[in-house]
Parts: sequence; C-alpha cells; structure tokens
Amino acid sequence: MNFRPLHDRVLVKRLESETKTASGIIIPDTAKEKPAEGKVAALGSGIRQENGTVIPLEVKEGDHILFNKWSGTEIKVDGEDFIVMKESDIVGIITK
Repeated sequence: MNFRPLHDRVLVKRLESETKTASGIIIPDTAKEKPAEGKVAALGSGIRQENGTVIPLEVKEGDHILFNKWSGTEIKVDGEDFIVMKESDIVGIITK
C-alpha cells in the first residue's frame, strides 16, 4: 500500500452492507445507506503531546470498528476505496 496516515489518523476500509433484509427483501443500491462499519487498514503513530511524548492509538490494524456516519474523507488507494479519519471519529471496536 502506498499510503501511511500521520499522527492520530486512521485508514479504514468500509465493510459492505447487506443487500437483503432478514425477511429476504432485496434492497436496491439507491436505497442503501453507507455502512458505518469498517476494518482498520493502517494507522498513524499517535497523538504528540506538547512535551514531545507520543500517545499511541487505541485501535490497531485489522480491528473491526464502528464510526460516525459522516466522518472522514473518502480516498482511493491502489484502486480501492478507503476513508481517512481521526481516531476520535471512531465510536468503538466490535469484537465477535
């Protein structure tokens, strides 16, 4: 990958949403909302304090996360769609 986020930024690959409801109704592309779930693809080094120390980020590569719906900036890296956002835009880590 040719992209490395800086500081407290996180590169996220948005997970695809379901195309069918639980009852079997197929949702057309025009009615789908962008999912607010993703997988952390890369992250910056952390938040630099005024005294120069770096506080590492809580998320790590591969984490399945939930983020604010309108957060981040959409970009293309190596032909794939990603979102770059601050760690503070991440609501939580989903564990299974």
